[in-house]
Amino acid sequence: MNNQHLLRFDALAPVQSEKLTVFTFIANAAEVARIARIERAGRDDAGALQGFQRPQIAGHIREIRDYLEKPNSILPNAIVVAFMGQAWLEPVTNPESRLCQLVIDTSKGPPGWIVDGQQRFTALSELRGRDFEVLVSGFLCETEEELQKQFILVNNTRPLPKALVYELLPKVGDLPHRMSSRSQAALATEALNYRKGSSLRGLIKQQTNPKGVIRDTVLQRVIMNSLSDGALRLYAGEDKLLLDQGVTMMSEFYHAVQHVFADDWSGKTPKTSRLIHGTGIIALGYVMDFLNSVTGASTRDEFASGLRLLQGKTAWSEGEWEFGAERRRWNGLQNVPSDVRQLSLHLVQVLKRRLAESARAA
Repeated sequence: MNNQHLLRFDALAPVQSEKLTVFTFIANAAEVARIARIERAGRDDAGALQGFQRPQIAGHIREIRDYLEKPNSILPNAIVVAFMGQAWLEPVTNPESRLCQLVIDTSKGPPGWIVDGQQRFTALSELRGRDFEVLVSGFLCETEEELQKQFILVNNTRPLPKALVYELLPKVGDLPHRMSSRSQAALATEALNYRKGSSLRGLIKQQTNPKGVIRDTVLQRVIMNSLSDGALRLYAGEDKLLLDQGVTMMSEFYHAVQHVFADDWSGKTPKTSRLIHGTGIIALGYVMDFLNSVTGASTRDEFASGLRLLQGKTAWSEGEWEFGAERRRWNGLQNVPSDVRQLSLHLVQVLKRRLAESARAA
């Protein structure tokens, strides 16, 4: 092996985990650039998630750089780097010592991934005239899943877009309950947004799909509600069934919504139609559950038959909502629990009344 591709650092290796090897060492920006990369979250042509880092924040980087250019600046926060192969520790005294030497093979490019500190590293790399050294905390992991898991856990205690965390959840197992409870909803949302034939394909706004119009967290709330006590409850904890039957049913439902309320859907945004707004999306989730439970609807035609009963009783993009004696301007509804509850009850009550009228007429 060519020695010019081997970088060596004096390191300390504390005992923390039986599964993961952890260490810390000192490096400058140029050295960090040789051993680690920043891999941003995105999607390939098939819709598969690639990478995990959030977009750079130019203003934040500029502030860090401006501070680091000052002669008395310090940066005690370590940059965290993960390695999957091409890096190992060698003892310098005896196997029991915490002192060791980290050896990194860069012959195939930077073998590490920056897990935390991308903004700090970018600011460091833009410094001119200063050979600024930083602490680097590293660990060795065996799989990409473990790498993504550690990324979530490391960043969860610091500001990080929740939407990006939720996109990563389906790729990772063995997470705290408060994260894993949303994992199924994120998995179904991903399928609805990227699966060919889905009525919502490309319409869901995610960290990796900023052009979408329906917020992924809103749709995840619909799915979680339904998994708890709705049309999707039979698929709770059953990812394969959810992705097969559950996602198909939801796609059929939203196909019917787009057809029945075409004028309120086509070309609209959450600002111009409450049908696409979080309030309407969540309320319609209860409509889907109700129609499935009462009429057995599961196809687009069956859902459309039920949704037509709401025509004339909605004000998605103009007019006023009539909630008994109360009237609300069409855009007066906000994505808050009280408004979502009021709209949901209104829509379900209209369905109950009109289905009862149809039954009596028959």
